[in-house]
Parts: sequence; structure tokens; C-alpha cells
Amino acid sequence: MYAFQDEFPQVSGLRYLNHAAVAPWPRRAALAVSAFADQNMQLGARDYPAWLVVEQRLRERLRRLLNAPDTADIALLKNTSEALSFVAFGLDWQPGDQVVISDQEFPSNRVVWQALAPFGVEVIQVNLSGTDPEAALLAACGPRTRLLSISAVQYASGLRLDLPRLGQGCRRRGVLLCVDAIQQLGALPFDVQACECAFAMADGHKWLLGPEGLAVFYCRSDLRAQLKLHEYGWHMLEHSGDYERPDWQPAHSARRFECGSPNMLGTMALEASLSLLEEVSMQAVGKALSERMHWLQEGLLALPGVQLLSPAEPARQAGILTFRLAGWEQQSLFARLKAEQVICAPRGGGIRLSPHFYTEARVIDETLALLHQLIAS
Repeated sequence: MYAFQDEFPQVSGLRYLNHAAVAPWPRRAALAVSAFADQNMQLGARDYPAWLVVEQRLRERLRRLLNAPDTADIALLKNTSEALSFVAFGLDWQPGDQVVISDQEFPSNRVVWQALAPFGVEVIQVNLSGTDPEAALLAACGPRTRLLSISAVQYASGLRLDLPRLGQGCRRRGVLLCVDAIQQLGALPFDVQACECAFAMADGHKWLLGPEGLAVFYCRSDLRAQLKLHEYGWHMLEHSGDYERPDWQPAHSARRFECGSPNMLGTMALEASLSLLEEVSMQAVGKALSERMHWLQEGLLALPGVQLLSPAEPARQAGILTFRLAGWEQQSLFARLKAEQVICAPRGGGIRLSPHFYTEARVIDETLALLHQLIAS
């Protein structure tokens, strides 16, 4: 497999296990941004057409990453929350309509639906703690359900859902499926066609190894024109380069959701990061990540006093393992790990560890050894 060390020259002693929050950039992303900054300093926007070529490459990489039918289905937005808001406030809701979500969602995939209360929309939160969370979610989809919005992987527990099963169930019920893919895209293969989703979105700063401030929004082609627009500007027009044109209409493609000037700086970084994932291949990325998750899980379970809060079954895992340690309060353990250069996050009542495909053996071994010391002390 690809030699990762040159791409991730992290500080000696750093144990980075926080890709579910904000990931380090690979070297090539940093170099792309540096080159872009130098070009701006020396030449300004003289070569703007070349920048647009990079932006088009990014759209193509994202299309392949999601297995979207066309780049016209791909919009480049600021973040996942913006994409969810385009869906929530774009659909034509009627009083009594229902949205089904889970009880484990990150606030972005909860408050946006609860904000529809003034329109008479009811939000149904489904408990996922049972043995068949997909069945529970689909059982909650009744005759008034318009949409099921779910995270592919839950941010705190790391629970991965069977998206094709949910997609098939939603199709049979006439329900739209919206997938917050931020904790899966870039970690494991993801396929919008296989899961039959209407919408999918994800920021670039987690498993995609890119910067904050740039996200992908997939909107199924037959639904684009059905989403009412609330943001307008020069970039979202069908004839966006014809500045003197008196008549206008929104772009037929998903660019209709990109109202103004693009984030070219973020584009340079994310396009470079995705080139790495493509070189490795998402199949190889997923396999390497699964190996590291197994290694980390086995090590945690071998430690006395450790309670795993994440699913133990490989089919239910992506890149998140959350655990408790007996005798340690969550924030105290987090502070101690941070002091020892273990970069992680307090989530879901425990400590969340999230390696990536390139994570070195020493990072996992040293983290497990440190936990062993804390237990023994």
C-alpha cells in the first residue's frame, strides 16, 4: 500500500486519534495551499481559468467518491449544516408532515428539522439502542412521514447503519432518505445509488482529510428543482458568466445551491486530499481502517475496567470507538490523555478514539500502553 509517512509528517510523540472531529491534512494538501498562496501573492487571479480546472477535478473526484450519476448532482457548499438546511427549508412541507431521525444525531441533523415546527412539521426521534435499528427507523415511518434523515455513522457511539436497507425501505414507503455522511465518507466506501438516498452531504475536514469550510452536497437530479431556493447570487445562475444578461434562471445543475463566489482556497486543499484517497482507493482505505479498528478494539477490551460504548461487530463500525474507563471521570481522563499527546474527544459519555487508514502502529500501541499505566496507577 501507499507509503503514508511522507504524507503525514506529524510531530514526534503525537498520537492523533481524532479524525471524527478535525483531521490533519496530508502533505500534498498543505503544498497545494502554499502554492496557491504564492500564486495569489505574485500573480493575483491572472490564472483563474486554471483554478476552475482544479474545481472541476474536485467535482469529478467527489462524484466518483459518492458514485453519483453525474457531476451535475454535486454542489460545493460551506458545510453539512448548510446542505441540511437547503433540504429542510427547500421541501414544500404541509402541516402534519413528519420527519424521522434517530435519538443519537449530532445537533446539525436534529435542530434543522426541529426548526420546521412553525410549519407544522413533527420530528420523530427513534431509539437506536435495540438489536435492529434499521427496523426501528422504518417502523417509525408512517403515512405522514415525508423524510427520514439519518447519519450514516453516529458521531458519539460510532454505530454504522445499513444504508441500502434503509433506502429500500424508504422507497417502498414513499419516503425520502437524507444521509448525513460526514462520519463515513472518506473512511469507508459510500454509494448514493446503492443506498437510494435522495440527498447526502458531508464536510471535507474529517475523513476526507481536507479543510473546514468546504462540503459536498449530493441532490438527486429529479429533486433539484423541487427544493425552493432561499439564497441567490451570480454563481447559481444558469448563465453565470453573462453578467449583462437581463433575464436569469437558476442553474439546472446542483450549482443552483452555490449562490456566490467559490471557496477556491478550500478547493485546492480538498482536491489534493482526495487525490490521495483515490490513489490508495477507498476499498484499501476501508480495509486498512478496519484493521486498525480491530487492533484498537482488541487492545481496549484486554484492559481491565474498560467499557466499550461502541458496537463491537465489524459490520456496525466505521472509524469510531468510544469507551469508558472505570474510576475515571470523562473530562479528567480526556485532560490526562491530551496532556500525553493523545488527540481524542469526549463524546457520548466516554472518550472517542478515531484512527484513519494511515495511523501508525505506534500510535495505537502507545495509547493502549498509556491507558494500561493509568489503570495500574
